[in-house]
Amino acid sequence: MTGTDASATTPPSGGEAIIRTLIAHGIDTAFCVPGESYLAVLEALRVHADRIRLLVHRHETGAACAAEAWARARRLPGIAMVTRGPGASNAAHGVHVAAQDSTPLVLMVGQVATREHGLEAFQEVDYGAMFGHAVKAVIEPRTAADCAGATARALRIAMAGRPGPVILVLPEDVTEGEIAADALPDIAGGVRANGPDLGRLRAAAGLPGAAQTIAAAEALAAAARPIVIAGEIAAFDRAHAALDRLARVSGCGLATAFRRQDLVPADHPAWFGHLGLGRSPAQKRAFAEADLILVAGSRLDDVTSEGWTLPAPHQTVIHLYPDAGEIARAAGRNARLPDHMLVADVATGLDALADRLAEHQPPADRINWRDAIHKGVADFAARPVTPVLGAVDMAAVVTMAAEIAGPEAAVAIDAGNFAGFVHRYWPFQRPDTQFATQAGAMGYGLPAGLGAATADPDRPVVVFAGDGGFLMTGQELATAVLEDLPVKVVVVDNGVYGTILMHQTRRIGRDRGHGIALSRPDFALLARAYGAAGFTVERTEDFAEAFRAAMAHDGPALVHVKTDPRDISAYGPL
Repeated sequence: MTGTDASATTPPSGGEAIIRTLIAHGIDTAFCVPGESYLAVLEALRVHADRIRLLVHRHETGAACAAEAWARARRLPGIAMVTRGPGASNAAHGVHVAAQDSTPLVLMVGQVATREHGLEAFQEVDYGAMFGHAVKAVIEPRTAADCAGATARALRIAMAGRPGPVILVLPEDVTEGEIAADALPDIAGGVRANGPDLGRLRAAAGLPGAAQTIAAAEALAAAARPIVIAGEIAAFDRAHAALDRLARVSGCGLATAFRRQDLVPADHPAWFGHLGLGRSPAQKRAFAEADLILVAGSRLDDVTSEGWTLPAPHQTVIHLYPDAGEIARAAGRNARLPDHMLVADVATGLDALADRLAEHQPPADRINWRDAIHKGVADFAARPVTPVLGAVDMAAVVTMAAEIAGPEAAVAIDAGNFAGFVHRYWPFQRPDTQFATQAGAMGYGLPAGLGAATADPDRPVVVFAGDGGFLMTGQELATAVLEDLPVKVVVVDNGVYGTILMHQTRRIGRDRGHGIALSRPDFALLARAYGAAGFTVERTEDFAEAFRAAMAHDGPALVHVKTDPRDISAYGPL
């Protein structure tokens, strides 16, 4: 019976130890595609269904990406479970996302019995060889008695320093093996009512060194035009209030790394925009004139740093990050060490700098410069693209969607050129409302929306996906219907792989697009076939009514927006 203790009727197994370890660490949700290679784990999930919700997906990409988004929202390791071989291969999509986006993810993968290791048994894969370069660790318990310890270790490693993915390999005979009842993790006390004890999983990096903090604060105080670039660990460490405080006491500008716009409200007086694939004239001016860059919790990926050209050689650099190794790797990419290296929790480090600057008054010239840049960034976000060649204006569509959904809505954004419209025109105002991958993975949007909706069922979730990306994971609408997750999906359909067409046009020539054409299914009809509501929009003026109907629908809904492939970019037509 659901909720009964397996050990009361059958000898406890390694699978039971794994699930009890998750419960003991505050994990209350898991995402899976079931497989015969981990039946003992599934049985333990059945027994403890009152403690861990299990979402069953239609494809392993969906399970892994949903778990990654849940982890972002909950600041705990996302748990995805897949079968061996093909299941693990499909889940690699989400593993890569978690690696590049610094998200704690534990992918539990079934494996052949230990006696068959190395014999190329049915669906056998060497997971160390397969995933080793992309994950923080590959852990495999050798006996049933090892399962609890291996699971706890996977959770801790996923959360430590720069968070990331860990593979937990589950040999079939190990998870089915019996262990002593007194060796099972104790879950009688349950999880604290106000949430799990994160201290059990993530050891604090603590305060930066006093001498380093003083030197960095002095450099910041002396700078004429300082800018902060806040990134993925600032989001994970919930450094929103610390960023605001530092901006107030120092007068610095606040920019965010690629697809981390929800770190700073769009109407914040220090907001300099997010560093995406297209920069506004005001942003270009800001980084040309800045004399100091404080990198706060960003690994300075190639998009954020414009191909590792930022920070520039003449700019003083302060790098604040909880992982000294990652600062060194960023330095290698930029061919220079930071002038000031602060190894600390991001929120704690920002507060330490703000404490040192609390007695300083930001110079008027600095504030005037910041205000001018902010106005330029805001004007750019408010100014629509012209001309629009087709019948649908995506700038207007995104603006209307933001107004109707409201500032509390979480927005999951797939990869593709359409995303530029969301980045430019959706005014993010609240923390933890942007779910978009720095890895640029097509197919991420809808599963991420499901993960976000599961993590926080009380807020609306809007998904933006292109027609190409949606067709990669659109079957997860069936999961949304089954699990009663009322996500609202906007499919932007231009009938092509738009990003590739854009690059072909720019690099090869107009009318040289090849290998990019897509069929244009009736996505609204497809949504209805899955059991969701479906609406079709072919003109800008029809969008608001359709989107309001989708938002009012008591369940998943999809709005199929048909666009002209010439209107491919938020920065003007091809």
